[in-house]
Amino acid sequence: MTNQGPAERRAFGIDIGGTGMKAAVVDLDTGDLSTERHRIDTPKPATPAAMAEVVRELVAVHGWTGSVGCAFPAVVRNGVVGSAANIDDSWLDVDADAVFTDAIGAPVHMLNDADAAGVAEMRFGAGRGRDGVVMMLTFGTGIGSGLFVDGILVPNTELGHLELDGFDAEKRAAASAKKREDLSWTQWAERVERYLRHVEALFSPELFIVGGGASKQADRWLPKVSIGTEIVPAVMQNNAGIVGAALNAP
Repeated sequence: MTNQGPAERRAFGIDIGGTGMKAAVVDLDTGDLSTERHRIDTPKPATPAAMAEVVRELVAVHGWTGSVGCAFPAVVRNGVVGSAANIDDSWLDVDADAVFTDAIGAPVHMLNDADAAGVAEMRFGAGRGRDGVVMMLTFGTGIGSGLFVDGILVPNTELGHLELDGFDAEKRAAASAKKREDLSWTQWAERVERYLRHVEALFSPELFIVGGGASKQADRWLPKVSIGTEIVPAVMQNNAGIVGAALNAP
């Protein structure tokens, strides 16, 4: 499948995670996937060369020949990786745009994975039509964040790494902490509420959108969270990263 031009209104998105790399062609008018989502395990170690090979394979599986957008679990500034909290240290200061562009022979444009999920939610999901300050938070292995002001992304906020009660916030409030410490939904919701109140005090958002793995069971914990800001579950689910990445394709 090739990108036939702007009239087609399609783009290719790749969502890179700590355990899997997923990709599909996206309908840019609806946010729906135009092809089946294809997933390949993230290589270990997840070095630039190893991940570039997987990106090449994901593109080849779909027969895509145009530009590509890619969601990446790190700070990304002008294509250059600026953090390595959840990826291999060998990525630090690497021009990921260039690495993946060389791998597939077409332009690749990177952005932070939580930012990508937020872009998808703002265009097609829970944030559609919402102005003011909107915060997308993803609760999974860590806590990702996407900050939007009147629909415009403020990239690379990485608010999961805020210090809270002497800890990196995501160490205690990410979904992985619930599993690691065998917390009940109520116990974990108390931690999430504490974290949200902290973010609320700093940014005074008008809306929180909560995504990530924990959003699939939002009914188990979200009603237990009591804060002053409106809070809703994300609606794009596992496709958010792919869709947001595709919207960011050059």
